[in-house]
Amino acid sequence: MSFRSLIQDMKDEFGSISRHSLRSRSHRSAGNAARAAAAGPSEAMDQSCWSQLPPELLREVLVRIEASESWWPARKDVVSGAGVCRTWRGIMKEAVRVPEVSGKLTFPISLKQPGPRDGTLKCFIRRNRTTQTYYLYIGLTEALADDGKFLLAARKCRKPTCTDYLISLDKVDMSKGSSTYIGKLRSNFLGTKFTVYDAHPPYDGAAVSKSRSARVVGLKQVSPRVPAGNYPVSHISYELNVLGSRGPRRMNCVMDSIPASAVKEGGKTPTQTEFPLSSLDSFPSFPFFRSKSARIDSSTSQSSSQREDRLVLKNKSPRWHEQLQCWCLNFRGRVTVASVKNFQLVASEDNGPESQESDKVILQFGKIGKDLFTMDYGYPISAFQAFAICLSSFDTKIACE
Repeated sequence: MSFRSLIQDMKDEFGSISRHSLRSRSHRSAGNAARAAAAGPSEAMDQSCWSQLPPELLREVLVRIEASESWWPARKDVVSGAGVCRTWRGIMKEAVRVPEVSGKLTFPISLKQPGPRDGTLKCFIRRNRTTQTYYLYIGLTEALADDGKFLLAARKCRKPTCTDYLISLDKVDMSKGSSTYIGKLRSNFLGTKFTVYDAHPPYDGAAVSKSRSARVVGLKQVSPRVPAGNYPVSHISYELNVLGSRGPRRMNCVMDSIPASAVKEGGKTPTQTEFPLSSLDSFPSFPFFRSKSARIDSSTSQSSSQREDRLVLKNKSPRWHEQLQCWCLNFRGRVTVASVKNFQLVASEDNGPESQESDKVILQFGKIGKDLFTMDYGYPISAFQAFAICLSSFDTKIACE
């Protein structure tokens, strides 16, 4: 058998294991569901020829699969391989590099990790006005919007004194009590100031907010093992626009979890490597808790960056177009509809006395349809942070326009 045939045979095995797991889950009783969830894929592997494969050859096959399946939907084979058993998961986690280096989104934790240093990840957001929900997808083609690979969802919740956008890994269950809840965006009463909260510590030693919402979880009961909390990771503010609706909004984003040095040559930013709750990674065979060094990249621990200035992002200044008689930004074909919501964020000159406004666009957001928007982001912010910042642009800001 050729090596290519070997790899293809293993991919087919992934499919059969997944189908076996789905069938077994559909026939489980409530009493043995947890036990069957851990045993289902393993039993299938015990009956497979791959259980006797030499470790060196197994590693080589899995590494080649990871390298060959570079984009979705084919990249689901990488996720399927990592979900087979503990050994396979370990190999896949070593083979899969973080988005900062690879420019790929693979596991759910990738959404909490910084985007690529070279280039951007091209995503888009669909808005449902009726249900006040927002869905983030990553594009599968070069088109502005296609079927896409679902990444995150958010639901708008109005309160008497503020508005919350609850962000989840699940399309349907966007409640704060869900195990797929990963954070939220909260606005003030006027909709001019926003705070992004991470449900999990973004770096070693992160301080949790002591607001009332951090103590009250919601309608659903959460397991006491879930380390749910409100960790502030970003503060967004919109300023008065003297040009009114003719000009773009002025916004500043203070990234609490990212040091200003991250955008400099050789700079680093804290990187989450694992969710505290193992079910989010869909691999129940691993222990629930990890050491701090396993969840946070120790080489970029925030203990040192806490003493540094925080990264400040500001919207890139547009230029007045004489012929069109409007303010314009170069979105490189990724935005087609003029809107006050459109923006580009760059590193601010406030990051240091010798700093200047950077030309590199870190986050770009713009309208391409009635309820369709593009979102392109890169290092040093994550998909979760970028999505939350873009959600703040949807609010009507009477005080700023």
